[in-house]
Amino acid sequence: MGNLRSVSKALEHVAPEARVLVTSDPDAVKQAQRVVFPGQGAMPDCMREMKARGLHQAVVEAAHSKPFLGICIGMQMLFEHSEEGNVAGLGLFPGRVLRFPHEAMVNSAGEKLKVPHMGWNEVYQAQPHPLWAGIADGARFYFVHSYYCEPAAPDCIAGTTNYPFAFTSAVARDNIFAVQFHPEKSATAGLTLLSK
Repeated sequence: MGNLRSVSKALEHVAPEARVLVTSDPDAVKQAQRVVFPGQGAMPDCMREMKARGLHQAVVEAAHSKPFLGICIGMQMLFEHSEEGNVAGLGLFPGRVLRFPHEAMVNSAGEKLKVPHMGWNEVYQAQPHPLWAGIADGARFYFVHSYYCEPAAPDCIAGTTNYPFAFTSAVARDNIFAVQFHPEKSATAGLTLLSK
């Protein structure tokens, strides 16, 4: 849902020799060599659409068996549960998705911060990963979200961002890498990540 065209265009730009297919066909997902799982909008809607199109099992199998990149809600859906709509996720990562708490959304100068968190922000690499290669620690990426992931297993945290507290902005485990930000809208750093 949402940003499929911009993600596919960014992938075509960084990998012109690859065949990039935007699909809701479970068989196409099963046959893909790599899967990019983007999402934008509300998590309950994304989960409902994925199930209605018969993609649930294909996505879970892809996340267990091939290079898999989740983007934005595509990261949030990997977790067990979301406060947004009180909906279950795919359960591939233990943890939950929480709304930025109204009372905490104040910067160090006492100014109120807006939700959704929208715009450019730094991502600090919490662990080495091949997808971070060529990207400086603290590089800026583009965010648009009102919810953030809270992993139950800290060893999966691959990146953090401050708004105003540190939240998980990237996770990694085995063949899965997922990010809260939008690499397809993040200029050079985002294209570098997608080129891997």
